[in-house]
Amino acid sequence: MAYDVIVLGSGPGGYPAAIRASQLGFKVAIIEKESLGGVCLNWGCIPTKALLKSAQVYDYLKHAGDYGLSATGVDKNFEGVVKRSRGVADKMSKGVQFLMRKNKIDVIMGYGKIKAKGQVEVTAADGSKSIVEGKYIIIATGGRGRQLPNLPIDGKKIIGYREAMVLPTQPKSMIIVGSGAIGVEFAYFYNSMGTKVTIVEFLPRIVPVEDEDISKELEKAYKKQGIEILTNSSVESVYIGEAGVKAKVKQQDGSYITLEADIVLSAVGVVANIENIGLEELGIKTEKGKIVTDKYGQTNVAGILAIGDATPGQALAHVASKEGINAAEFIGYNEKKLSHLPDAIDYGNIPGCTYCTPEIASVGFTEKAAKEAGYEVKVGKFPFIASGKASAAGNTDGFIKVIYDAKYGELLGTHMIGTNVTEMIAEVVTARKLETTAHEILNAVHPHPTMSEGFKEATAVAYGEATDI
Repeated sequence: MAYDVIVLGSGPGGYPAAIRASQLGFKVAIIEKESLGGVCLNWGCIPTKALLKSAQVYDYLKHAGDYGLSATGVDKNFEGVVKRSRGVADKMSKGVQFLMRKNKIDVIMGYGKIKAKGQVEVTAADGSKSIVEGKYIIIATGGRGRQLPNLPIDGKKIIGYREAMVLPTQPKSMIIVGSGAIGVEFAYFYNSMGTKVTIVEFLPRIVPVEDEDISKELEKAYKKQGIEILTNSSVESVYIGEAGVKAKVKQQDGSYITLEADIVLSAVGVVANIENIGLEELGIKTEKGKIVTDKYGQTNVAGILAIGDATPGQALAHVASKEGINAAEFIGYNEKKLSHLPDAIDYGNIPGCTYCTPEIASVGFTEKAAKEAGYEVKVGKFPFIASGKASAAGNTDGFIKVIYDAKYGELLGTHMIGTNVTEMIAEVVTARKLETTAHEILNAVHPHPTMSEGFKEATAVAYGEATDI
């Protein structure tokens, strides 16, 4: 059977691309080698949030006395926590199966490789091969955990994020290499469960893509929680013994220390899955390990598009989803099913969220980047210790920091750390999309008591109008 659109990969970019293409009237097939929903749904975004929620509930139970409550015999069931997480992921994957049926999308299980323009060879689990034909192909093959040469993952003593989600027994100690979102989320989870956690970060501060004030606040919170942090440090080698591992760590001054733990978790970023999918044979251009595309996802080969972690944009699920929808609408425009091209994505207005405790959420310029870009800035910071809602909830860690252009009042960036801030950042994204100014934020009445009013309060701080601190 010939299709209008073939989508290679069913992650958070692939399956929305397939659904949008189907909505536009195209005959669509989606090819998936493992599980519908891809890494995000099965081994990333969703199951990790389930683990983190269990850790958070456990923390609440341990501190019930802080809320005037009594909870005795509180303990964790590590196997039960992992089982719940897998159940959440399985339920969500079944939801994607339902969406495929609802939208009349053919699901073809197997490994897809582009053989020619308009042709994908699919190798099934039993080794049999078949050819699927389609006018357009959307590559949505996603990414995987990066491996360092001196830190080869064996799945037992040196593990990646997938193994970290389903360990059969809880380790007594763990070294986490890398302090991006994956690293700090697992650090919180395992530390809360009772594992002794040490983070080793090569750069001068943890969560290095965030504003410097955010990094300092998270480091302070983590050290308070009992997590050990080594920055300006690198794991040079790992010796694997029967009992555990010994990691040789080089420090900033050139000296070495040896860390011992049950397990090492490598959390040093993501690389694109672009090998062995037919790019070289068709001459599809790549650069720095990513597929080169235009603003609509079109590669240098007409009719073949690419989205998500396989392309240069931020490796985030919500970016992949929007890129997938845009790719489908670009095809719709080409085939005269839409009268207009989709709006190109503004990659400078993409929110980033990290779901540790305290949570982190940010969008736009950091203070340093804004100044380096030549802006004169007004900066405001509202600490949650001044928030009535945060005090009532017993979660006063963190703050909201805003950065405005002093000349025009343009909202350049916002950085949050605290409870539920990942739910609050969308207001800022929308405000920046609408080119909202500080004046408009100050005159938009925010509900009280909420933590979200901290955004307005931080703006008031920046303009010398604060009444609550």
